[in-house]
Formats: sequence, C-alpha cells, structure tokens
Amino acid sequence: MPFPAEREPSFARNLYAFGLTSFLNDAATEMAYWVLPAFLASLGAGPAQLGLIEGVAESVASFAKLFSGYLTDRISRRKPVVVAGYFVANAVKPLLAVVTAWPQILLIRFTDRLAKGVRGAPRDVMVAESVPKNRLGAAYGLIQSMDSAGAITGPLAALVLLARFGIRSVFWAAAIPGALCVLVALLGIRETKRSREQTSSDAHSNNVLPESASWQKGASLKLPASFYLVLVAVALFSLGNSSDMFLVLRAQSVGIAVTLAPLLGLVFNITYTLASWPAGWFSDHVPRRLVASVGYVIFAAVYFVFGRAPSTLAIWMAMAVYGFYNALTQPVLKALVVETVGENVRGRALGIYFFVTSVATLAASLITGELWKHFGAAVPFYLSAALALVAAGILQVARGGRILTIQR
Repeated sequence: MPFPAEREPSFARNLYAFGLTSFLNDAATEMAYWVLPAFLASLGAGPAQLGLIEGVAESVASFAKLFSGYLTDRISRRKPVVVAGYFVANAVKPLLAVVTAWPQILLIRFTDRLAKGVRGAPRDVMVAESVPKNRLGAAYGLIQSMDSAGAITGPLAALVLLARFGIRSVFWAAAIPGALCVLVALLGIRETKRSREQTSSDAHSNNVLPESASWQKGASLKLPASFYLVLVAVALFSLGNSSDMFLVLRAQSVGIAVTLAPLLGLVFNITYTLASWPAGWFSDHVPRRLVASVGYVIFAAVYFVFGRAPSTLAIWMAMAVYGFYNALTQPVLKALVVETVGENVRGRALGIYFFVTSVATLAASLITGELWKHFGAAVPFYLSAALALVAAGILQVARGGRILTIQR
C-alpha cells in the first residue's frame, strides 16, 4: 500500500510522523489512564469522583473538537496548534505522580483532554492535505493502527512498572514516550500547503469551495446533504455505542474473572491494530459507506452475542471480532467525512463530526446504565445492535446530496 512517489517528500514524511506521534502519545496516555481508578482509590476518592473527572474531561474535549474544527479552516499554519496540543497533553501527565488530592487530577485530566480536542481537527486536515484523495483511507488507517498499537504497549508497560515500582512510577515513566511524541511532532511534521483556492477563501470570507471544487459566492459555509446524512447515521449509532466498560461488566456477569478484564481489552486492541490499515486501504477501492456499514453490522452482531451471552467462549470470540468493527469504521468514517465536503470546510466538518459523536457517546452510557438497571443486562445490548443496523442502512442512503448553505 505505498503512496505515490510524485508527492513531495514532506508529504510521505508527514504520514509516518503523524503515525509515530500517535503511537507514542497513546502509549503515554494509556499507561496513565488504566491505573487512574486505582490511584484515585489510594487518595480516598471513589466512583463518584471518577465519574465527575471523566465526565468533565470528555465534555471539554467534545467542545474543544468543535472549536478546533472551525479554527482549522481559518488559520494558515496548523502545525503550531498540533504541536502545542501534543506538548500540553504530555507535559501535564507526569504531574499525576506528585498530586495529593483528587481535584488536582481533575485539573490535569481537564487540561489533557482540552489539548487533545484542540489538536484533533488540525491534525486530520493536515493528513488529508498530505496524501492524494484516493489514499485517504489508507492514511487514516495507518495512523489508527499506530494509535491502537500504542494502546497495547502502554498498558503492558504499566503492568511491568506496577509490579516493580508502584503506581506513581507509571506516571513518571509516561513522560518518556510523551517527550518523544512532542519531539517527533516538532521535528518530523511539515506544514502542509493549502491550495490557492483555500488561501483565497481566507482572504475573501464570502467565497466557498463546494464538492465540485468550483467556487460560488454568497455563503461562508456550504456542506453537502450527504454529510448531514452521514452525521445522522453516526449520531444514531453513537447513541447505542456506550462505554466499553459495559462490555467488561457483561463479561464478568457471565463468568469471566475480573483479573482477566485487561486481556479482553488486549484481544480487542490486537485485532483493531492489525485490521485498521488494511480496512482503510480497502475503503480506497470500494465505497467507504459500504465498508463503514459492514463495520456497523459487525458491531450489531457483537452486541447481540453480548446480549445473549451464551458462553464465556462466545464472549472471548465476540471481543476479538469487536476489533474489526473499530477498524472498519474509525479511519474509514474520517476519510468519508473529509471527501464528502469541500476542501475549505474540512476542519469544520470534522469538528462537527467529532462533537456529535462525543456527545452521543456520553449519552449512550447514561442510557445503557438506566436500561441495565430497570430491564436487565440483555436489553441495552439488543437496543445497541438494532441502532447499529438502522445506522448501517442510513449510510447506504447517504449518497450524493445537494449542497446545503449556512449563511452567517
């Protein structure tokens, strides 16, 4: 799956630089994240404080993604925003090693998620500008593979450090991949050149670039109807895509020991890592909506199995298959959003997409918790499966579409 040789060297360099930063950053993040509940308990905090911390952190990340999307389309140099986002996030993680009270953790997580939200859209737009349109899926798939590889490496490193040196050593150690991540971002990433049309759009805010790449006047933001149909499908699906912690709870309820919970995550992440790049590449050769729809169908099958929970073996197999759902949707949907809209509104489209997904996913966990409480464990899983199937159908309807205009 090579990228064309006619592209400037900086473009190929960008792709692998972004992949390496994703690996290092996620390794640092996952090292700290999975030991956080135990660390909070050691400070006298409990589930209520953990819920508050994660709720605030993810909420600020959602709004930061929306803001950064609009910012991305207005600035000419995006690298400083991306590098600053990686720097701030990785500068605060080691501070967890010296905190003495849970409100300090809240502040650190707030800062970490804010930085993540701000850098997301500029990074993904730079990736889109670094590769030909027909290689978007492979590009996002490669970065996602590196990201999930970091999600495997980080917790394994944390387990070793916990056994030898204790919890606080994990936070100090997270500074190593974090510092390397910032260094790679600073030295490896090259600023992408915006097209002449995009530059003209910045100078004349009344000009826009529709999907056909022809310019029209009289509007500052134009998004195609197909983008909104994709957004509806993703939002509906996300309302059933609750936290993976519910999968762990369901696995435990059918007999899988608590001590094996990290292995469930490992099985899922291995599949996710191995399949992301091939899935992205495949989406460059067949309709991306079809690939993402297959991912949603796989999700529905996995959640149906978790709802039935016929045996522990079925749960293990379903968790492995679950990685294919992520590989077929996460990088592919980003590529779909980018290619669905005009070049000058990619940041806004990604920001809206990330925001809607985050808010709906937060709501999904609340819905799942209430349904589980009042109707039993199986019902929320069956509902999630049904929503995924409906979303898959909507994705197949989301073709073409007229340009919708939003006047300011």
